[in-house]
Amino acid sequence: MSVLGVTDPTTGEVVHTEPAMTDLEVQGAVDRARAAFPGWADRSFAERAEVLRAVAARLRADRERLGALMTVEMGKPVREARGEVEKAAWAAEHYADHAETYLATEDVASDATRSYVQHLPLGPALGILPWNAPFWLAFRFLAPALMAGNTALLKHDPHVPQCARAIAALFDEQVGAPPGLVEALLVTTPQVEEVIRDPRVATVSFTGSTRGGAAVASIAAGEIKPHVLELGGSDPAVVLEDADLDEAAAGIATMRVINAGQSCIAAKRVVVVDAVHDRFVELLHQRLAALVVGDPRDEGTDVGPLARADLRAEVDRQVQESVAAGAVCRLGGAVPDGPGYFYPVTLLTDVTPDMTVSREETFGPVAAVLRVASVEDAMRVADDTPYGLGASIWTSAPRGEALARRFMTGQVAVNGIVKTDPRLPSGGVRRSGYGRELGRQGILHFVNAQQVWVGPRQA
Repeated sequence: MSVLGVTDPTTGEVVHTEPAMTDLEVQGAVDRARAAFPGWADRSFAERAEVLRAVAARLRADRERLGALMTVEMGKPVREARGEVEKAAWAAEHYADHAETYLATEDVASDATRSYVQHLPLGPALGILPWNAPFWLAFRFLAPALMAGNTALLKHDPHVPQCARAIAALFDEQVGAPPGLVEALLVTTPQVEEVIRDPRVATVSFTGSTRGGAAVASIAAGEIKPHVLELGGSDPAVVLEDADLDEAAAGIATMRVINAGQSCIAAKRVVVVDAVHDRFVELLHQRLAALVVGDPRDEGTDVGPLARADLRAEVDRQVQESVAAGAVCRLGGAVPDGPGYFYPVTLLTDVTPDMTVSREETFGPVAAVLRVASVEDAMRVADDTPYGLGASIWTSAPRGEALARRFMTGQVAVNGIVKTDPRLPSGGVRRSGYGRELGRQGILHFVNAQQVWVGPRQA
């Protein structure tokens, strides 16, 4: 029997184990989601919204307990954990407020007496989710999928089973949810393929690594099932000579260490023009050096541990290979002694595009600064990556907007941090995935845009 184990990354100790669901139990969960679908699809937008708003209220009322689950299972500092629960509630409320408008029937003139496009739910939707933001990424999937009239199957990473169970438990009869509306699949990764292939599962949303996304896409495509992929990133942050350097240093430091740097849309390559390079590096160094790395349960902690030992080893390999290739380590850069999976906030300069920290996604608190001669060089280096998730540029607003279209990314922030927002679409291009989540574009993944032609034909 497969076992799901939770290791507290602060101590390195196993704090929870439980058996993975059997294949028969998985089938039961899919059965319940399928059985709940017709009745949920028949509910009005207002009736679905009542459930989502009640769940949002629950999230806010119980944010301390729910946030603590993330702190134990993947090491998120308590302040960030509370914020994530709040953001999940915001997503639920946003789609409760706007789904009906997003999915309004569209009249289209044709040769029919009337022709239009209506947006209909698909059926049970499968969300395959990583460990780094268990609540936010779940609700980024759940809120649009449910408000579109689908039921949901949640497959979280095996290292955060208590988060997964707690999310599913929010959707019970007390909030007006039918049994089976949201089912948590506490399974190992190899069990997921059969769920994707199950004919009762209508669509798939995957957030995770590029390698994992490729596997999911292959299976889903083989079953002719729609799917959306939000994958890895090596986001550039470009700093030009007319930037507000204090603001740029503050924003880039924040992006680099959110969730201990374990974020797909974190700024990972900092590309700075020569004219302001030295001053910017000084300011960034000050910001990063002031951050407190420590116990994520402590209110004063800015950066907690990495989620697993293998993740820390991977980040350290990337740093050591880059230093060996000529990068200068100005801060951090060494695995500390002691328990847990901590890695220091690290600043590398003299980084070149061929170094490991430039070529690979760095999933940890490591800022890699690349010096360039001009804006043209900056844009070329920024685009020198197989990824295309997000980018930020720090310059005058008009110049930033003009240059935004030259980034081959799904989103660009001008003088601000790259972040996800329920009001705006998020996603990537190239090896960062395809499709969009959030905003109006995100909910359209979960519907059948059905054309209706009503005769008689008109001249």
